[in-house]
Amino acid sequence: MDVRDAEVLSRVIPSPMEKEIPRHVAIIMDGNGRWARQRGKARSFGHEAGVKAVRRAVQAALDMGLEALTLFAFSTENWRRPADEVEFLWRLLQHHLEKDVPELKAQGVRVLILGDREGLPGGVLEAIRAAEAETAGNRRLVCSFAVNYGGRRDITRAARELAQQVQRGNLRPEDITEALLEKHLATASLPPLDLLIRTGGEMRVSNFLLWELAYAEFVSLPVLWPDFEAQHLKEAIGEYQKRQRRFGGVGP
Repeated sequence: MDVRDAEVLSRVIPSPMEKEIPRHVAIIMDGNGRWARQRGKARSFGHEAGVKAVRRAVQAALDMGLEALTLFAFSTENWRRPADEVEFLWRLLQHHLEKDVPELKAQGVRVLILGDREGLPGGVLEAIRAAEAETAGNRRLVCSFAVNYGGRRDITRAARELAQQVQRGNLRPEDITEALLEKHLATASLPPLDLLIRTGGEMRVSNFLLWELAYAEFVSLPVLWPDFEAQHLKEAIGEYQKRQRRFGGVGP
């Protein structure tokens, strides 16, 4: 086994002494539109309610001692939505980044934005840069928002960066390992993903964290995202704790 491949395994496979609680949880926040439709409201009403659920999820992650929480906020495919909804989502993201950063900073939360920043509105980019800079020194919880993010695009970008190094003569093809490619992913600074939660009852991963999901557990919850509470995070983690993670091996 290559030394760098062994490094990947050491990150993926937990030691017997680790706590049962996952280090890194990701959530596909699904159901804002359905939640609003059930109430006879516009989709924007659901998105605004979804922001409150984000705050509850972050607080629950802090209370439970998670190291990292990653939230799927806007995918590369979401550009296909009506232009007025996309514009509203960008305004909503900018507003709440600017509004919530002081409290997040005080709570010890580090904010990271994963995804392609090219093409984002200028005000959103400024809010992103400010949020990351203001919270860079925090260590209690890393809260990542996947914005204009796609799993396939992220892997493609990482492969392209490695190919450019080979082209410049700085890297040999045979030196490319899983560990090296992993270091070029958007999530390179985060712990390995342990648990993916999707709300809304769907069973798809929707092009989210495709590399990172290789050995993660998946829990689908029927609750729509605006109704997500701390108890739902506890429920999903409780299900995670019941499972035996064998990472391709056999159980005891």
